[in-house]
Amino acid sequence: MPASGPRHHVVALLNEPQSPFELACAAEVFGGDRPDLPAHYAFEVCARRPGPLRTTIGHALLVESGLDALRAADTVIVPGWQPPGGPVPDEVLDALRAAHRRGARIVSICTGAFVLARAGLLTGRRATTHWRRSGQLADTFPEVTVVEDVLYVDHGDVATSAGSGAGIDLCLHLVRSDLGSSYASQVARSMVLPPHRDGSQLPYAAPPAPTGTAPGADASLTPVLEWALTRLGTDLSVGRLAARAGLSPRTFARRFVGQVGVSPGQWLLQQRVDAARSLLERTDLPVETIAARVGLSSAVNLRRRFRTAVGTTPGAYRRLFGEAAIAKVQGGGQANRAAGHTPLHH
Repeated sequence: MPASGPRHHVVALLNEPQSPFELACAAEVFGGDRPDLPAHYAFEVCARRPGPLRTTIGHALLVESGLDALRAADTVIVPGWQPPGGPVPDEVLDALRAAHRRGARIVSICTGAFVLARAGLLTGRRATTHWRRSGQLADTFPEVTVVEDVLYVDHGDVATSAGSGAGIDLCLHLVRSDLGSSYASQVARSMVLPPHRDGSQLPYAAPPAPTGTAPGADASLTPVLEWALTRLGTDLSVGRLAARAGLSPRTFARRFVGQVGVSPGQWLLQQRVDAARSLLERTDLPVETIAARVGLSSAVNLRRRFRTAVGTTPGAYRRLFGEAAIAKVQGGGQANRAAGHTPLHH
């Protein structure tokens, strides 16, 4: 984008009930008032029907522009869509397709990916959305390759972000693509954010509860699985599990897949990684000790398995979710209150 000339026109397409935060992710990056920086973007909101628009927090937004605004947009952003996977009016889909054909960049934040998929803009492409909705997006649109281990996917003409917070990462990435790293860094600095966040959304996804069996499965192996969960640090070979169940290893493995949905080895590795997550959150035990306690033998093996499963290192995960890190944040809040300041929670 040239340093001078017409501003890049960014239009956010809203739908009720609209999430104010997902809208704000785009509005702050592209429409924020920064007197110390040259303004390269013009930001506008529109909806299918202009007028008051209900939000997820109960208050209404006044939207003055209709779908005609998309005809002049250089970038169109769909900042979430409620309910996810819900109906999208044909005229909205037609307006998005027309904007894309004209050369506008089409972007989604969080569940806005469902709208882009409904418009056919993600067919044969990789895309992402919030980890809670990844399975739903993949099931609803099998022609889309849904990826869960990224914060955003950018194809140039179409881009999708994971959860709401990842929408900020995507918007800053687009600014970096448009205007370079220096300008994007200044925008990020004004928002008190890193200009580029490494990693993926996997560390934030809640691990499945270690219940032992898949929903609806035959409960005959449940006692064996519950027994194994209390002995993760020991040798839990298929042979040992099969002996506990009173079955041959071959019969046990076949029955296990039929009841649980994965092989014994895959199930056991997931339980060990989840147990490591819990210990990293609740204790300050060394990684080597945690590895031995959950049956992953060494810190090297734990780090390798953990990064593959969670998308980050044990140390980075502890810094994000450990009780010591949370206590530090809470302690800062207590200190602020003691000093007469009220902290802001986001």
